[in-house]
Amino acid sequence: MNEHFADRLLNAIRTKKAPVCVGLDPVYDRLPPAIKDQPDFNDPRDRAASLDAVLEFSRKVIHVVAPLVPALKINIAFFERFYGEGIDAYFELVEEAARQNLIVIGDCKRGDVGHTAEVYAQTHLSDPDFDDVDDLVAPDAVTLHSYLGLDAIKPFVQVAKEESKGVFALVQTSNESAAEIQGFTNAEGLTLAEHVGRLVNTWAGDHGLMGRQGYSCLGAVVAPRNPDLTRRLRALMPNCLFLVPGYGAQGANAEDVKLCFKDNGTGAIVNASRSVIYAFEEPQYRDQHGENWEKCIESACRDFAAKIAQSIGL
Repeated sequence: MNEHFADRLLNAIRTKKAPVCVGLDPVYDRLPPAIKDQPDFNDPRDRAASLDAVLEFSRKVIHVVAPLVPALKINIAFFERFYGEGIDAYFELVEEAARQNLIVIGDCKRGDVGHTAEVYAQTHLSDPDFDDVDDLVAPDAVTLHSYLGLDAIKPFVQVAKEESKGVFALVQTSNESAAEIQGFTNAEGLTLAEHVGRLVNTWAGDHGLMGRQGYSCLGAVVAPRNPDLTRRLRALMPNCLFLVPGYGAQGANAEDVKLCFKDNGTGAIVNASRSVIYAFEEPQYRDQHGENWEKCIESACRDFAAKIAQSIGL
């Protein structure tokens, strides 16, 4: 029997002493000149050339960060913009990351119900069942909208249970306008995010979903919007691993995200995307490594992992 997703992720975090993942959100215009200026890649109006450049960059990022972090989060939107070939590229990178022993989180944020949700679950989380693509693998976990209720979550949870995979349901996000909805407060003073978090924790405790280390295969996306609310969400969801956005380019620091962890240093994995994969734009890393953009990313990734690990005493 395969190892439970939450146990596998927690063990990988401990092994690398890095409670973090790197987000892969590549934009052609921000690729390093060493890639973007190559003759085969230097036409932003050519879909194939642009996609090839993004793929080249993404593969190299995967190889740079794989020894340093336990997980990679790939945002499918940045590949869907290239249409059919982009979808192929996304799954190619999922497979490449898996070959590098990374736990892969597919950031697809799907949300629908009924047969549609079942097909989404089969496509984005279940390993392919077609004979001619049996060399492909699906991500180890995906992100989902939770505001359609359990009907939108259950098909993915079923696949996760059967295939030892994971799901992260959106509870509190890092974008500013989200507070207009997620911060809505009822007469008892409970925010909508807290209400959804309580539901997600209940769903996470269903039969067969818990791992040996006390966490479910159903986790939650929780951004640390303010200290008090973050503490309350952590207490409301003891069964759930948190996937934590907002660090780095979006403004959160190590002290902010520390509140997403339990006192024993478990319970969360912090994502950073732009602050790591575009580190070659930052003077502090350019001064160290010059035009060696891969070394810039490596240094930024090490610094990111070290700061979060130190903040929780790992």
